[in-house]
Amino acid sequence: MASNSVVDQVWPLSARWTDGELRIGGIGVTELARTYGTPVYVLDEDDFRARCAAWTAAFPDADIHYGGKAFLAPAVVGWLRELGLSLDVCSGGELAVARRGNMPPGRVVFHGNNKSVAEIRRAVEWGVGCFVLDSFHELDRVARAARGRGVRQAVMVRVKPGVEADTHASWATGGERTKFGLSMASGGAAEAVRRVVAEPALDLVGLHSHIGSQIFDLGSFRTAAERMVAFLRTVEREHGVTIDKLDLGGGLGVPYLPGEKDAPAPADLAEVLRAAVPDDVRLALEPGRSIVAATTVAVYEVGTVKGRYVSVDGGMSDNPRPATYGAAYTAVLASRASVAAPGDFTVVGKHCETGDILADGIDLPRDVRPGDLIAMPCSGAYQRSAAGNYNMIPRPPVVAVRDGVARVIVRRETEEDLLRLYVG
Repeated sequence: MASNSVVDQVWPLSARWTDGELRIGGIGVTELARTYGTPVYVLDEDDFRARCAAWTAAFPDADIHYGGKAFLAPAVVGWLRELGLSLDVCSGGELAVARRGNMPPGRVVFHGNNKSVAEIRRAVEWGVGCFVLDSFHELDRVARAARGRGVRQAVMVRVKPGVEADTHASWATGGERTKFGLSMASGGAAEAVRRVVAEPALDLVGLHSHIGSQIFDLGSFRTAAERMVAFLRTVEREHGVTIDKLDLGGGLGVPYLPGEKDAPAPADLAEVLRAAVPDDVRLALEPGRSIVAATTVAVYEVGTVKGRYVSVDGGMSDNPRPATYGAAYTAVLASRASVAAPGDFTVVGKHCETGDILADGIDLPRDVRPGDLIAMPCSGAYQRSAAGNYNMIPRPPVVAVRDGVARVIVRRETEEDLLRLYVG
């Protein structure tokens, strides 16, 4: 990389290379590793804010709910609150983070296909803005909780629009075979709407659909929007009600490898949806990955080099995506310049699994050695949030960087943290 050059689109906007070292937010990865240890997630706060702003600018009259499942922390909640975004959560734990970050409850939407009675009760008591109903059982549970609290709870019904998006099977959520939502084709969605309209404790404020994640074909979003608008109009005619909101979820794809197809911009999606959704229907969108993925770099230290295997001090516990569904990543030597010829390497983790592979077929200098720092871009979405403790390895911290200043927003987990869970 040339000195001070901006790197590929998979990297944060502030990423620069100076004398062979990667710098993010004005701070070199060597300093970050020395201060915070490795592995470490480095998040470019200005990049996160800019991507949020791109969504609100593209959809000035819509509600933008950040998809918290991609990555969530109280500091992130604070940024969202400041920037005027709302938040979607899908568990009691994410709800707790929203509260810790002082998100106004009215700006929180509660998702999930199996919310517990306790989670529902807590959310209603807090005053959560809206539930997305995913089943008849859940409809009854939310109604009971609302009656018990003496409130009329705003809800949306999650609908399967029957759109089979072009994405990995694990990420497709709009077809008939997905566990999420109620079927438009079978009449389940219509029946759920009928029950909500008849329930005094519930207020039907909108309809919801989400067709999946990592979607680059904007035509899939257009098809889902058209089907949902048609269903919305049918509901309005049959029940004599007005549906104010149509939530079309998230799922806009992002590139993970240099040279991959550019991600559609929020403005591109806005152009498509404006043609499909009437002006009298308020849109809601739920971007998560498309905001946070490229803002964050995972930094590891090389421990051993054995043939083509470069072993680092993390692995499938802090990034389960490659082992889970074959997600592809790139990796670079980030702590120094090298004039050595490139070699074909596989970056592997330290876990006792053959499948603990972070990046395969990677060009790294042939003189890569223990102590070097390896950086993996596009590590912001579904890594720290999906991380675990396989082999009892504590999870890494998240360090936000901005204008030459770094601060920990998620501290490093310790062995003492793990041991606190054991009894006896």
